[in-house]
Amino acid sequence: MEIELFGPGSMHWDTTGEYRNLLVAGSALVIQTMHPAVGAAVAQHSTYKQDPWGRLTRTLVSIQTWVYGGADGPAEGRRLRELHRRISGVDELGRPYHALNGEAWAWVHLSLFERFVTLRRYFGSPFTAEEQRRFYAESRRLGAILRVPEREMPPDLEAFWRYFDGMVADRLEAHPTALDVLSVLRGTPAPPGLPRPLRRLWTPVGVGAGEFNHFVTVGTLPPAVRRKLGLRWTAREERRLRQLGHAVAVLTPRLPERLRYMPIAYHARRAARGSRRLERRQLRSA
Repeated sequence: MEIELFGPGSMHWDTTGEYRNLLVAGSALVIQTMHPAVGAAVAQHSTYKQDPWGRLTRTLVSIQTWVYGGADGPAEGRRLRELHRRISGVDELGRPYHALNGEAWAWVHLSLFERFVTLRRYFGSPFTAEEQRRFYAESRRLGAILRVPEREMPPDLEAFWRYFDGMVADRLEAHPTALDVLSVLRGTPAPPGLPRPLRRLWTPVGVGAGEFNHFVTVGTLPPAVRRKLGLRWTAREERRLRQLGHAVAVLTPRLPERLRYMPIAYHARRAARGSRRLERRQLRSA
């Protein structure tokens, strides 16, 4: 699949660098580590226990580089492939795994699309069917940057949802790493470096940051995933999550860009606008 860089006008350009993405970061890792190969690799080679926010920060920098880094995006994709080439072993059940197993490598990437859809359903304006199609097409472009085998990426939106439901039903499991991630999240403080106005949202009155992490993570998981993990979720909790989501959805568009976007995204967007203004001035003076 040909690599096509991202820029202004793409949906990923407008969404990937937002701080509100942190609200589904925990659930993304839970879903990813329910794949047996991913769960084993993370358990044996990751620092998520010792340095959960450090690991997340490195992941966010990498993801933003794919989208906002221009020519550095494909280079970052190559770097990640090389980094994971050495990650292999045998899991607790004696099953061999490799981080670059095509199905597992694709699952880590493709599951993010479902998380973006869920994020918008709870914490923003839900994607229309057409927006989902466009965003998924862009996700396939992103897969090319990450060198996900094209045969592992469903060709269109309808095929993706069949793929996702099939993976949840038939391949994901209540992996010890996924359950451990949930436990670690419960004791994790608010993300360091979060702008002060947003830190108030992260820790609502009477709720510690770790409990908030756990609450949002469990609540935004697909019901079928919660059932597999044996997680309880009540109608009252769903109402609380919807209320929180409404507040985030109303606030986010009103934030100044420097508070809405993480630094890499903010500076890339600002630089792109500056380049467009310069081009317009040059055209007018030509």
